[in-house]
Amino acid sequence: MTQCTEVWVDRTNYRDTKVVELSLGEPADGEILVAIEKFGLTANNVSYAISGDAIGYWGYYPTGEEGWGKVPVWSIGRVVASNCVDVAVGERLWGFFPMASHVVLQPGKIAAEHFVDMAAHRQELPALYNGYRRTVAEPEMLTQMENERCLLFPLFITSFVLYDFLVDNEFFGAGQVLIGSASSKTGFGLAKMLHNDPEVSVKVVGLTSERNVAFLEKLGCCDQIVVYGNEHEEIDAHLPAAYVDMSGDVALTTTLHEHLGDNMKNSAMVGASHWQDRGPIGQLPGAKPTFFFAPGQIAKRDEEWGRGMAMAKAMQASVMVAQAIKDDVQVEWVKGAEALIQTWQQLLDNQVPPTRGLMVSLLDEA
Repeated sequence: MTQCTEVWVDRTNYRDTKVVELSLGEPADGEILVAIEKFGLTANNVSYAISGDAIGYWGYYPTGEEGWGKVPVWSIGRVVASNCVDVAVGERLWGFFPMASHVVLQPGKIAAEHFVDMAAHRQELPALYNGYRRTVAEPEMLTQMENERCLLFPLFITSFVLYDFLVDNEFFGAGQVLIGSASSKTGFGLAKMLHNDPEVSVKVVGLTSERNVAFLEKLGCCDQIVVYGNEHEEIDAHLPAAYVDMSGDVALTTTLHEHLGDNMKNSAMVGASHWQDRGPIGQLPGAKPTFFFAPGQIAKRDEEWGRGMAMAKAMQASVMVAQAIKDDVQVEWVKGAEALIQTWQQLLDNQVPPTRGLMVSLLDEA
């Protein structure tokens, strides 16, 4: 028997958590048992909890107990037991796992580079999150960036898809892109990609708190930095804008729409770094705020570019940004369930500065 530690979150009160200990037997026919060696923890995981019912994130690893869920995280795992002939013990995997020390997967559609989890309860969920990379088949450069893949790549992949979405739509006629919570990893990843593209001429405006201004200035990816609360009027209201909201702050969204009026040409809701400030959005001037669903843009590009090309381009862009900011984000290790819960509370309270890269392990030997 394998002892498994999981951290569950109350689906209606994210501050309420509990540690669950389970005993896992040998995997059934066609299954593998994976030890989750490490996973990244960011505000993106808070967003998964908040949109868990709307998107289906709670469905990937159901608890079987009413009201409780397992927040998904991007992880590196190692196969420790296998009853699947095509996946060997010792293989390392990258993908969407629960906040836990171990997990059972059911590989299918197996190729040299990846497989898909075929568990019945996952088949109606967004397919993007059902795939797992087999790192043995990947370039050495990627195998040497395990921490970055857990911590940064999922966010920078979203950054790329947002970047591509804006380019694909010719920025909706905007001359500036406003990025809410620009110091978030998805936020500054998007800013970097826009800023580094010589064919992009739009102005990049980063909105952030006073304490994160120096960090954004150091990254050098914004043409203008605006501090929340007292500087929004410095945004050029005469220049058509596209807003990418990583914060989930309804008051901020309302303020920007009222400031820009009809010059707010697109308003995409992405993240929830300020999740406690979310709420219903009423009728606002300009474009109606809409939820951005990254898998939708990826599916569009799969049709246009060929299956897998969008993710390949996103991965390449993620590597470039991760390498560019490697000295600006310091990895910090969180060991054990209680330390994870404390850090989760810090994320909920928006107390994790952008310079901290949180890597977690719940394995006893970690």
